[in-house]
Amino acid sequence: MTTTPLFPPGLTSGHPAPSAATPPPGIEWSDTARQAAFEAWLADQATQHGLLAATARPASADASFRRYFRVDRAQGGSCIVMDAPPDKENCQPFVTVAGLMAGVGLRVPDILAWDAPQGFMLLNDLGTQTLLDVLDLDNPQANQPRYMDALAALLPWQAGSREGVLPVYDEALLRRELQLFPDWYLGQHKQFVMSDAQTQVLNKAFNSIVNRNLAAPKVWVHRDFMPRNLMVPPYDFSPATAAQALGVLDFQDAVYGPITYDIASLMRDAFVTWEEDFVLEVTVRYWERARKLGLMDFEDWSQDFGAFYRAVEWMGLQRHLKILGIFARLTLRDGKPKYLADTPRFIHYVRNTANRYRELGPFLKLIDEVENLQAASGFAFGRM
Repeated sequence: MTTTPLFPPGLTSGHPAPSAATPPPGIEWSDTARQAAFEAWLADQATQHGLLAATARPASADASFRRYFRVDRAQGGSCIVMDAPPDKENCQPFVTVAGLMAGVGLRVPDILAWDAPQGFMLLNDLGTQTLLDVLDLDNPQANQPRYMDALAALLPWQAGSREGVLPVYDEALLRRELQLFPDWYLGQHKQFVMSDAQTQVLNKAFNSIVNRNLAAPKVWVHRDFMPRNLMVPPYDFSPATAAQALGVLDFQDAVYGPITYDIASLMRDAFVTWEEDFVLEVTVRYWERARKLGLMDFEDWSQDFGAFYRAVEWMGLQRHLKILGIFARLTLRDGKPKYLADTPRFIHYVRNTANRYRELGPFLKLIDEVENLQAASGFAFGRM
């Protein structure tokens, strides 16, 4: 999972080039050969696309080995350059998914140039303001229109799904992701040694999580559909054109998997937590729209929102545990400690969900032992 937007806050698209008195910050390179290759490639692109190569500056780095630079255009505006070392990153999924998303009407970066052997890519710039930037964190209801815009992007993506195009979110992948929790969060970060009984509790919980999520109908899954990966355009737009208006980023890990995943990701965000009444309100709106598209034609989901919502919770639980492991790994293996600051948010998500389901009672007790916390209290639908 990546946890920063592809093109994060910085200079806005269309911002004038930095003046000579305030030169752009330099790009740091640890590999001089790669630096030389990049500069030669960028010089060629500057000629073809009217770029001001000297203005290239860092735009972001994410949780992978990819880096992004912003470079101004001579005629105004800017482009984004992706630096993805081919021995560490495969850009083909990005290209494939970008095409799929554009094909169903989503606003994604246009690929202007791609040097696959060297791992350099030139993209148009979708701006610098994320959906997270414009949310009113103190007034949930004020954000309802913004979340409707997000749904307007999510639903066409799901409705356009077809089998056999993207990798399947299968049992092996679900379990491999879950294993990050005991390996990295419990074992490495918490230095928590489980007894045989606790290991059995964890395995039983993982079996329930995997089996429930495998049962859900499948669609195309973004896998990181959250406000930090949705870009607000630098102009006004109406809800009628929202599907075209919000830019979608960080989609290269897309798969074919549970329909519950992206709505769980959107409403149980890594960087902002909403009270459950607002989570329910937006999820109900999603469910109503998805029903009209025929996406809820599974068991009793089309008639019973509660059945669907419980499936969303089980999907969210898998994601939360995976992210806890990833955040620990980013800190301990990759030297990126900032992510661990958000682990309490995910422990809160895990405990709240586990408290709702009797079969997860022993698992909740295990989490509380790890975190030295008291039992959580449930909210919606009581304990199942």
